[in-house]
Amino acid sequence: MNKKKIIFSIAVFMVILAAVFTLYRNSIAHCDTLDGPVVLAAKDALETGNVNLVLIWVQKENEAELKQAYDEALKLRNSNPELKEHTDTHFFETVVKLHREGEGEPFTGLKAAGTDLGLAIPAGDKAIVDGSTAKLEDLLVETLKEGLKEKFTEVNEKMKYDKNNVDAGREYVKAYVEYMHYIENLYKAAGSQGHAHSKEKTEEHKCDHNKHK
Repeated sequence: MNKKKIIFSIAVFMVILAAVFTLYRNSIAHCDTLDGPVVLAAKDALETGNVNLVLIWVQKENEAELKQAYDEALKLRNSNPELKEHTDTHFFETVVKLHREGEGEPFTGLKAAGTDLGLAIPAGDKAIVDGSTAKLEDLLVETLKEGLKEKFTEVNEKMKYDKNNVDAGREYVKAYVEYMHYIENLYKAAGSQGHAHSKEKTEEHKCDHNKHK
């Protein structure tokens, strides 16, 4: 493998790591949906009478509050079947709220089943069901390669501006800085801090555009 391919492979790897981080952040919203894993676990717990099925979705310090909400929900369900839907929904809200607290995120309400989660989240769930990440990897790599290529192409095209056209030059600078920020953020997401430049050198690099022309 030549040097250019090695560098490109490393870049793709860093993009994948960044995507995994983004996937994690987006999965928090995934857990807000009525057909998401947290609510499904809460439903199973209510139907089977086994609170342990939903306890795994909250932190240990929130167990007591969840168990209390669970016991109250079961009691109301049994005493008044007409309140079942309302009782269940209230319990689901409590479970998701506690789950999000454990993730350090605010609870903004339950989302409808079938909420559009894009391609990545469903593909992540499908990979677990299939027991293979092959299709998920294909989706991530292809999407991320396209994103990297798009930013790289934009810089290459805009760097050919007329040197007497200041507005066009500024467009190039804008594209260049965004491109470098993109790469820098991927580098940080990969956890490669050992070779990070100092803030001064980074700023100097961002402003030294002439050597890229």
